[in-house]
Amino acid sequence: MFDLKIDTEKIDAIREIIAKGDNFAVLVHTNPDGDAIGSSTALAHYLRKMGKVANVIVPNAFPDFLMWLPSASEIAVYDSDKERCDALLKDADAIFCLDFNSLSRIDAMADVVASLDARRVLIDHHLNPDDCFDVKVSETKACSTAELVYRVVEMLGPAEALDVAFAEAVYTGMMTDTGNFAYASNRKDIYQIIANLMQTGIDKDIIYRRVFYNYSVNRMKLLGFAMYDKLKVYPSSNAALLTLTYKEMRRFCVAKGDTEGLVNMPLQIKGVRFSCMMREELPGKINVSLRSVDDFPCNKVAAEFFGGGGHLNASGGEVYGTMEYAVERFKAVLAKYKEELTR
Repeated sequence: MFDLKIDTEKIDAIREIIAKGDNFAVLVHTNPDGDAIGSSTALAHYLRKMGKVANVIVPNAFPDFLMWLPSASEIAVYDSDKERCDALLKDADAIFCLDFNSLSRIDAMADVVASLDARRVLIDHHLNPDDCFDVKVSETKACSTAELVYRVVEMLGPAEALDVAFAEAVYTGMMTDTGNFAYASNRKDIYQIIANLMQTGIDKDIIYRRVFYNYSVNRMKLLGFAMYDKLKVYPSSNAALLTLTYKEMRRFCVAKGDTEGLVNMPLQIKGVRFSCMMREELPGKINVSLRSVDDFPCNKVAAEFFGGGGHLNASGGEVYGTMEYAVERFKAVLAKYKEELTR
């Protein structure tokens, strides 16, 4: 069984960066998910406990059901408060880059971050990180970036830093990035981390309800529409597709997070190994989410067909064009990978 280890030289480098700095920025990718918000608020909480200033900055809004996390209400959102975010970035002695492997994943922030002299620390679990980071904690076998943040903080110490607020944020990141430990979570040491987090006094059942039992009425109506009217199953390829056009998204007044988890649902159908969801959040721009079971490589498909990436069983990308064109790209995936899907 693989037990994830982090090079002590990297931990020493991070320790030195923290010791020499007073002000830090913590960044995550566009369209932040539970892992991005969980890992970033956990790290920011740790830095503040060490007497530092730490600002979490996200490229755009994140789902409302994550707002309960410690200090989530203080997160700066770049696309709605650019001037303030630019000032926070320029004041940072170092920048922690969490849950993304390339500056292109932070959209409009990328040019500003690239222009700064501040050292950049990457903590991430996606494939092929760029070379623009001064320190890289990159491990694709981690279940989540939140797991890596836990391991980094555990090695940095002190033990008192692992308090309830930190543990809640880490558990949320680990839980959401594994589909509540349904995939990418078959290592025994993941559950040792969970046991350690629970030692702080967190209630994992309450955390689950805060995330998964906290949706809007519109989300529930959208779910019924998506499953009844929009789901298409391809039995000969063991695959399923969900599509939502811009007009349909507006019909259900879809807010950030309302589509969360929909892509996983077709995997509950007997025989389905690969699920794709395409949602047109802006006219002509279609976000693609991919999920799979077993060893079918979502990340490879995302990179090859949708200009994206991710990890083995959960990845994403984009298509620019019509929904019809995007669906044709999906059918091209099925044609190329039919043997792997039906093996």
